[in-house]
Amino acid sequence: MRRPGGPKTYESFSEAAGHGDVKIRPARTKRGAPFSLRLTKQERDELADKANGQPLGAYIKSRLFTGPHYRSRARQVDREALGKVLGALGQSRISQNLNQIAKAANIGALPLTPDLIEELRETCAELKSLRQDIMAALGYGGRTP
Repeated sequence: MRRPGGPKTYESFSEAAGHGDVKIRPARTKRGAPFSLRLTKQERDELADKANGQPLGAYIKSRLFTGPHYRSRARQVDREALGKVLGALGQSRISQNLNQIAKAANIGALPLTPDLIEELRETCAELKSLRQDIMAALGYGGRTP
């Protein structure tokens, strides 16, 4: 909350009231005034293409200035790889099959044969691989798509 009259007025009143030494918080540093730049539609589209999903302001700053604080915090997304993974996921029937397995297990109608156990292990390995591909496409490390 901002004190009326500023820190000097507050300090004067505090001294007069007999509160002794009063610690005044330093004023917050303000950001500089915003800088506007007019671009044509073509220029803005070109910048957006080069930014590859990164906010335009962050991209422009990263190109103009150096230093770790000018890099974008947004992760680079490999859209082609992500499209492939999501396409494969959409064509699979993983969610329906897992739902059927869960229902059968809940009512006790799921016979645990060695073949079923092996299939479940293979499915878990495929899901883990799919998860790693999605994470890599989103820029969270892992293997490269």
